[in-house]
Amino acid sequence: MAYGVLLTVAYDGAPFSGFARQTNARTIAGELDGAVRAIDPRATPVRGASRTDARVHARAQRVAFDTAQSISPRGWALALAQELPDQISIVTVAEVEPGYDPRRHALDKTYRYVIFESQSRDPFLVHRAWRVGYRLNHELMRSEAQALVGEHDFRAFRSSKDVRKHTVRQIQHAAVQVCAGDPRCLDIEITGNGFMHRMVRIIAGTLVDVGRSRLAPGTVARALESGERDDLGMTAPPDGLFLEQIVLSDAGWNPWPNG
Repeated sequence: MAYGVLLTVAYDGAPFSGFARQTNARTIAGELDGAVRAIDPRATPVRGASRTDARVHARAQRVAFDTAQSISPRGWALALAQELPDQISIVTVAEVEPGYDPRRHALDKTYRYVIFESQSRDPFLVHRAWRVGYRLNHELMRSEAQALVGEHDFRAFRSSKDVRKHTVRQIQHAAVQVCAGDPRCLDIEITGNGFMHRMVRIIAGTLVDVGRSRLAPGTVARALESGERDDLGMTAPPDGLFLEQIVLSDAGWNPWPNG
C-alpha cells in the first residue's frame, strides 16, 4: 500500500546548487531524496512545487513523495530531522493522496527579495541580502512596482534559458517596504499565480536600477508593452531571494504540528 506525504521545507540555499536534483552538484531535492530513502528505500523521489535557483532560500517550499511506510506526520518530521543537514528544516508534514504533485495544487506563490542599503558589510546578512552601497529612492521603486500588478504578458521578465510559450501571469501583490526591525533593509514582495526563470530577480534588479536612477520611471510598463528583456534592468543576485509561501488548493490532512 502506498501513502502520500506532503512536506513544508525551509532551507538556507547558500551551499546548494538550487532545488532540482543534479548528478554532480549538491541540491535540495538531492538531500531530501537521501533523507527520505534512509527511512524508506522504496520511496519515490521528492516532487517540489518550485525550482529555486542556486543560492536561493525558502521558508515554505512544498514537497511531496510516496512511501510504503505507514509513518505518522510527526514520525516523518522527527525522522527526517535526523537525516538532513542543518541548512534544511522540515516545518510541517501532512498526509496526502499517493501521486500528489504540489505544483498542480499551487494557487499562488510569494517571493521576497531583501536589499541591504549600506556601505559596510554585515556578516549576518551575507548570502541573505543584496548589499547596495547607497540609498535608493523608495518612492520611485514603490510606484514602479505597481505596474506589475494584474494580468500581463511577462515574456520580457525571464532569462534566455526560459523557452516556454505561455508567458502570461497574474500578479496579485507587489510591494516595496522597509524591513520591520531593520531600517537598513528593503523588502520587495511579489505574489503571483506563477513565475518564470529568474523573473523575480529581474524584477528586483529593475526596481533597484530605477531606485538609483539608472533607469527612468515607467520602465516596467514599457517592457510589458515591448516584451523585450533589453528594456529592463539587471538580474539581481540570488542571495537575497526567499520563497516565502505557496498557497495550495489541497494541503492534505492530519498535519503536524497542527497549530
